[in-house]
Amino acid sequence: MENFSQRLNSAIRRTRSPLVVGLDPRLSLLPKTYESLVTGTEWDQAQAFREYCCWVIDVVADLVPAVKPQLAFFEELGPAGMQALADVVRYAREKQLIVIGDGKRGDIGTTAQAYAAAYLGATSAWGMDSLTVNPYLGVDTLQPFLQVARARQAGVFVLVKTSNPGSGDFQDLAVTGGELPHGADPTTLYQCVAQHLDRLSREPAAEIDGDGLCEIGAVVGATYPAQLQALRSVMPRCWLLIPGFGAQGGSAADTAGGFHPDGLGAIVNSSRAILYAFDPADRSHQWVDAVRQATVLANEQLRADTPAGNL
Repeated sequence: MENFSQRLNSAIRRTRSPLVVGLDPRLSLLPKTYESLVTGTEWDQAQAFREYCCWVIDVVADLVPAVKPQLAFFEELGPAGMQALADVVRYAREKQLIVIGDGKRGDIGTTAQAYAAAYLGATSAWGMDSLTVNPYLGVDTLQPFLQVARARQAGVFVLVKTSNPGSGDFQDLAVTGGELPHGADPTTLYQCVAQHLDRLSREPAAEIDGDGLCEIGAVVGATYPAQLQALRSVMPRCWLLIPGFGAQGGSAADTAGGFHPDGLGAIVNSSRAILYAFDPADRSHQWVDAVRQATVLANEQLRADTPAGNL
């Protein structure tokens, strides 16, 4: 079986796209065709999530390499939502899409091991290809995720510099002292995390593919393009998952610094701008065309304004 990075590279080359479609189902934003389910029980609402996300997967499967379900929106509906999530993940994998679980999990010891075992790998309960992870409980909390990812040919995307406006409250705090990789002296907490991920990517256990990338990724927002470009050079072997493109205000050009010259090394997420690219009052299936057109447009922008045009 190919490792995570090899599968992701293959999917990107097949579609000539670095675009990830975020699956963030929200009851208030679904097409009016789902109105009867939206106003029903939690099981009805979960059915709306399931049907809509699977529709979106059908619409974009030939255009993008991956989808990223946001776990919180499914969790909000309790057991019904979690069953819908399982069905959506299974359907995405059947359509040959890479599935990135956006849960931002992070904990200590055996709890981290349980999170990793639950979400990562084809043999896990959820069968996801990768998972977003919060490193801010400490270095030791990353190891269980990496161990499981390597054993199951999965990937891990670690939060480094997130796209939200308040990310700097903690991530940009000055850091001094301590022994850091390559003798570097990062000036911020997020740079310290990036340096550590680079060190992990150089360990013998790291699964480097033929393009020089591994199973370790970093989440870096398009809303901070200068930092994104700097972090690309700090973590040359790590994938960058770039949120913030589209509805959060980041442009395709803002993501360019996250790529290697060959167009690999970065994947760019867009959720609301694709998922809800239609008139919410639309009761026809014209919303299907709107979602596809928004995906095509996002791909065109990324190919025009980033090294993804070299794919």
